[in-house]
Amino acid sequence: MIMDAFFPYQQTSGDVIVRVAVNFLPEQSDPRSHRWFWAYHIRIENHGTSPVQLLTRRWEISDERGGLHQVEGDGVVGEQPVIQPGNSFDYVSGCPLNTPSGAMRGAYGMIDATGREFEAGIPEFLLKDPVTAA
Repeated sequence: MIMDAFFPYQQTSGDVIVRVAVNFLPEQSDPRSHRWFWAYHIRIENHGTSPVQLLTRRWEISDERGGLHQVEGDGVVGEQPVIQPGNSFDYVSGCPLNTPSGAMRGAYGMIDATGREFEAGIPEFLLKDPVTAA
């Protein structure tokens, strides 16, 4: 796997590459109230020769105590984008936890121009409070 300075996490599924960057947001976190918040930036790239569309998302969010939360739904940030060949789709979202660290991973349900459905994996990425992380 080639590391990207801005997107340190990536996963390839066929012609689709999903890249992730994550940032801890201290201004939205309150450790005294057991609340830590991260923003993550996703880039979905289409390296194929025909368009693909993102239909659904599935997330597994774990905390440092072993708690697991699953999220499923249609699209991302209210969209089901069509990604043309050679293009990408970017979005930013966020994740709160009640522990100072955790991880996220998942998959996007996609469809190609022929109607074939497939999953594009989202690489596991770490959520760590840089202040409390040892």
